[in-house]
Amino acid sequence: MSKLDNIKVALQTLQPEYLQVIDESHMHSRGQETHYKAVIVSEAFAGLNAVKRHQKAYGAMGELMQQVHALALHTYTPAEWAEQGSAPASPVCAGGHK
Repeated sequence: MSKLDNIKVALQTLQPEYLQVIDESHMHSRGQETHYKAVIVSEAFAGLNAVKRHQKAYGAMGELMQQVHALALHTYTPAEWAEQGSAPASPVCAGGHK
């Protein structure tokens, strides 16, 4: 199973209504399977601030976090997602060397 698939499986523990995980490694100079973006819509985030939401996602990832250089998290409750409808685009990486 790929690292991308492993991330998706790990984040399923948050019982998301919507989950999108994207390998954005091609936008960075560190090579493949290092940079990811996750959009997670879950009731598990209700009443939590951004830090607590990210901590929940990191907890779901567990040991897998040690294999990831960067994970951009976009966390929403279903109501927030219904209002917003999309996550922001990721910025182009401006640093690092190949």
